[in-house]
Amino acid sequence: MHRVMGVDIETYSSVDLAGSGVYAYTEAPDFDILLIGYKFDDEAEVHVIDTLAVDRDFDPELYKFREALTDPDIIKTAFNANFERTCLAKWTGAAMPPEEWRCTMIKALTLGLPGNLADVGIAMGLPEEKLKDPQGKALIRFFSKPCKPTRMNGQRTRNLPAHDPAKWKLFIEYNRQDVVTEQEILRQLDIYKTPESEQQLWALDQHMNDNGVKLDIPMVEKIVEYDTQRRQELQEEAKVLTGLANPNSLAQLKKWLSKQGVTMTSVTKDTIAATLQTDIPDSVRRMLEIRTALGKTSVAKYSTMLTAVCQDHRLRGILQFYGANRSGRWAGRLVQTHNLAKNSLPDLDLARELAAAGDFDTLATLFGETAFVFSELIRTAFIPSDGCRFVVSDFAAIEARVLAWIAGEEWTLEAFRQGKDIYCETASMMYRVPVEKHGQNSHLRQKGKVAVLACGYQGGVGAMKRMDKGGSIPEDELQSVVDQWREANPKVVKLWRTCELAAKTAIQEHRTVRLAHGIAFSYINRNLFIQLPSGRKLCYWDTRLKQDDYTGRLSITYMGVNQETKQWGETETYGGKLVENIVQATARDCLAVAMTRVSALGYKIVMHVHDEMIVDVPNTDTEAPGRINAIMAQPIDWAEGLPLKGDTYETPFYKKD
Repeated sequence: MHRVMGVDIETYSSVDLAGSGVYAYTEAPDFDILLIGYKFDDEAEVHVIDTLAVDRDFDPELYKFREALTDPDIIKTAFNANFERTCLAKWTGAAMPPEEWRCTMIKALTLGLPGNLADVGIAMGLPEEKLKDPQGKALIRFFSKPCKPTRMNGQRTRNLPAHDPAKWKLFIEYNRQDVVTEQEILRQLDIYKTPESEQQLWALDQHMNDNGVKLDIPMVEKIVEYDTQRRQELQEEAKVLTGLANPNSLAQLKKWLSKQGVTMTSVTKDTIAATLQTDIPDSVRRMLEIRTALGKTSVAKYSTMLTAVCQDHRLRGILQFYGANRSGRWAGRLVQTHNLAKNSLPDLDLARELAAAGDFDTLATLFGETAFVFSELIRTAFIPSDGCRFVVSDFAAIEARVLAWIAGEEWTLEAFRQGKDIYCETASMMYRVPVEKHGQNSHLRQKGKVAVLACGYQGGVGAMKRMDKGGSIPEDELQSVVDQWREANPKVVKLWRTCELAAKTAIQEHRTVRLAHGIAFSYINRNLFIQLPSGRKLCYWDTRLKQDDYTGRLSITYMGVNQETKQWGETETYGGKLVENIVQATARDCLAVAMTRVSALGYKIVMHVHDEMIVDVPNTDTEAPGRINAIMAQPIDWAEGLPLKGDTYETPFYKKD
């Protein structure tokens, strides 16, 4: 048995942690660790080292802590261990291998709990003496961040213990309490064992975050500088065009539009796009174009890059392990790589070349308003390491494949095995006629595509509308498309009902309900667990059945973080949503296997976005694309019969092929 040491630290840096991330945070010249709280599992006491009050070279307790910190036989735990790992590595100059750490935050996230220490404690119903100290935020603001120089504080820019000894004592106790809370959470959650494969995957994730991805900083700096100037020009043009003191004011703009004979109840991206398709005065058209250009937020991502990039021009810490609570998929941090704009410019290489050279006049002449061009170029700011190129590999239609495999929808699986266009095949099944992408009945392919993307998780007309943003399908046809898709996919429809019934049965009868491919529903300690084909389990915390007063129907509810409000509360689920969670989680597990295999060959994965991975590959390695592509299609031992396929390409910068 390994000895375990829980760790929590309080730090100082003049760099903003929230905006820059921990890696840039620790690169500040004034970065320091102020307090170190720690507790061994075989000791009752929480120790706190005040690093500002001891001789850092000779203090015996600090020496003892450092010895434990670098002992591979001692497991270190922390809530959001990436922060402790990164800070302590910088402060001590010693490596902090993630294999020696366990992250209590990840443990909580795997069980559907919130992602911050205070909220986890509350959600678990910890007694008050075990909860995080609510005074913490104020104390952190006082000691861990620069302060505003004033006449009253002697123009100082930082608060030290001597400036408020009473607060410092509270800060020490706050640090101690964080260890108590983290350890209590870990103790209570210890009954839910984390698979070793997930721990190894987290370690791989940490190595990827530590390595980071290189940015084309000169290009990014040019874009940010020019965009600032261009936005000022557009603002001035809008003022001249409208005569408004503040064209950004929605109320002022609506009044002006009304005077021009154009009434818009709301001024959003979608309503502007629709209005631009109508016959409107040139002045209105131009104003709406300016509004759209100013509404582009992509340049904010460029600015974030400059804020968060490390001194070696690498961006680190952009991957959040288990970021999607219901499936375990990764999420993005800082730049949010998971929601980057797609690139569709006909000559992306030329546009990027002009931006990198700072030739924005030519860029605007050839490609139009720069705000839109910059949006399309955002991916290209990510570049390979020196002497390398990117090999990008994406699972082809992974969710549709997994859904068909779990449901046993054989015609879909056979289409994938034969390499057929799934949208054409779906349309063909729906309308019972041959459909070819560029041949007979090709007009039906779009209906098949929208149906595949919208209907798999019990989606109806609303889901169709959201997916068919261009309005290619008339509204009065949407319900018939939904009906025809369901008729063509009876086993998927059955899967929705089967999963909902399995969940309700597990909750009502407190027993395990097993389905095909190793999927199993169980109810333990009032929590619903779904075992996936991989063996990993999804958790729905504090699951209950509630009866509708009017219909008498039983619905499934659980406690979770609302994806829109980000608040902890009761959430309802149903068969289609459960299937969505299972499918997306299984797709995530497929990517995890592929990444593990690619990493085992010695390749550095710099980041991954949804179902694709981006790999730094030396230019001399000509076999890498073929080897990586083969791995994407390689069978997975727990997914027998699942046809997998990778789409792989090489590129000198990140882009969507």
